[in-house]
Amino acid sequence: MGRPLRVLVVEDDADLAEYARLVLSRRGDLDITVVADGHQALDHVRRHDLDLLVTDIQLPGVSGLDIAAAARARDATLPIAVMTAHASLDYALTALRSQVDEFLVKPVKPETWQTVVGKLIELGRTRRAADPAAVVLAVGAHPDDVEIGVGALLAAHRDQGDRVVILTMSRGARGGDEDLRQHESLASAELIGARLFLEDQPDTAISPAEPTVSIIERVVAEVDPTVVYTHSQHDRHQDHRAVHQASSVATRRVQTFACYQSPSATVDFRPNRFVPVDGFLDTKLAQLACFSTQSGIRAYLEPDFVLATARYWSRFGGAKHCEPLEVLRDTRGLIGGGRGSAEAPVVADDAWTVAS
Repeated sequence: MGRPLRVLVVEDDADLAEYARLVLSRRGDLDITVVADGHQALDHVRRHDLDLLVTDIQLPGVSGLDIAAAARARDATLPIAVMTAHASLDYALTALRSQVDEFLVKPVKPETWQTVVGKLIELGRTRRAADPAAVVLAVGAHPDDVEIGVGALLAAHRDQGDRVVILTMSRGARGGDEDLRQHESLASAELIGARLFLEDQPDTAISPAEPTVSIIERVVAEVDPTVVYTHSQHDRHQDHRAVHQASSVATRRVQTFACYQSPSATVDFRPNRFVPVDGFLDTKLAQLACFSTQSGIRAYLEPDFVLATARYWSRFGGAKHCEPLEVLRDTRGLIGGGRGSAEAPVVADDAWTVAS
């Protein structure tokens, strides 16, 4: 049996919210979260993968249609129902224009709940089967590592409808206040609609074995990625090498595994894929600007440095700007199809090479 289906119900009336929970729990295969506040609902949508969203339209602070729009932007296949106590044509038309799948008038009868939820869950399965978007997991040792390496590529994935998950293993205590760096990481992930897992491993002392492997395996089990990006083994920073080693073990069954360049990468970093990112550099710069505690400290976060690096790698790609990758395993294919060295082979597991 698979995991329970994740359902978010947004309802500010406590009695109606509990009623919805009780009725839906009769199915036995649902993991139901009920929230009363629109801002809390938006936060939940941004942090969690859902199988169904049911929201009241009229909420304090944020409307249900705003919540539905945010959820739809994050996952185009997500089935969404909205509820209202006002059975007017205007409300229904507004909901439909917002790409909502069902319009419910309160109070909703138990049999209606069961019928609509069953239909929407099946609709979600059909959509995912017809349009299997990639699920991208980007793993970094510290805040801003992922954004520096593949920030533009992740924005390109989101633009094509792929789900993006960022796993950062430490809060970067050596680089500044941990709470501030956490807020910066959340703001950067939110810019592209990515889900963020932020762990608390010791900065500069991340283990290449446990608990790092188990942490990555837990995230892999939850999000089921088809593409993984992480640090290269060719790096001076011990945390970067440790995360690479742990990721290569924990994601060994994932279809595509590729390594991005860090500012501390050594001359042995030899990419065999150069992914065009024209049109997404502004988003990458906006992501990096979120990390304001590092401003003036790390030159490689400065816009001219970032643009010059992407321009340099375009020598080997088919665009004006590219992000380089060491692709170690690829049975699916990456976004953009960047042109690497002629006949550059991609080989499995921990080996890699480029054509000489």
